[in-house]
Amino acid sequence: MAATIRPDPVLIQAVIAGALSFAHLHDLAEAAGQSGWKGWAYPVSVDLLLVAAWRRLRSARRDRSAWTWFVTALAASLGANIATAGLLDLHQVPAWLRILVAGWPALAFLGGTLLVHSPTTPAPTEPATEEPDAPEVTVQRTDDPARAPELAPAPEPAPAPVKPATAAPVVPAALLDHARKLADAHQAATGSPMPADTLSARLGLPAETTRAITSQLQLA
Repeated sequence: MAATIRPDPVLIQAVIAGALSFAHLHDLAEAAGQSGWKGWAYPVSVDLLLVAAWRRLRSARRDRSAWTWFVTALAASLGANIATAGLLDLHQVPAWLRILVAGWPALAFLGGTLLVHSPTTPAPTEPATEEPDAPEVTVQRTDDPARAPELAPAPEPAPAPVKPATAAPVVPAALLDHARKLADAHQAATGSPMPADTLSARLGLPAETTRAITSQLQLA
């Protein structure tokens, strides 16, 4: 199936405008003494500088150098179109215009060189936001004896309470003298000290009282 060609009105308008501007620049250059191929080279130089500056502005809109050469090329193109509208006698071109036309190649060469070799400032990039690190979670398994938590030591048993010592019974002096006489008589008869049980039986006293008497007799 053959493709149908549809004319683009915008493209047609651009071609017509470019051709007219090209012709006006050529006529002005030829009237300023640039004949032959030189007259045709001037429109190409102006338009190329204008396109190069515009392309540079698309990538760096804040580039002052690109804006300077864009305005310069636009002024040259617009001035040539206005000059050929009958406001200027092309048969008697003034000297200042001849100077401008003659110096244009050097100016265009300088502008093109600066546009090509000037560094392009990259657009500022937003700093990447660092995500906070996830907190580390330590998991302890109770089924693994190597990682099982240590058991707290068992509390030490409390010491048994100490019973207070009972005070020794007070032995009267008369009872102590009587017990001493019995002990002396027993030792004299048997040759050995009287046992505490025997003394307790002779005196008919409780065991605690008898022990108290025995201890006092031994100390004496």
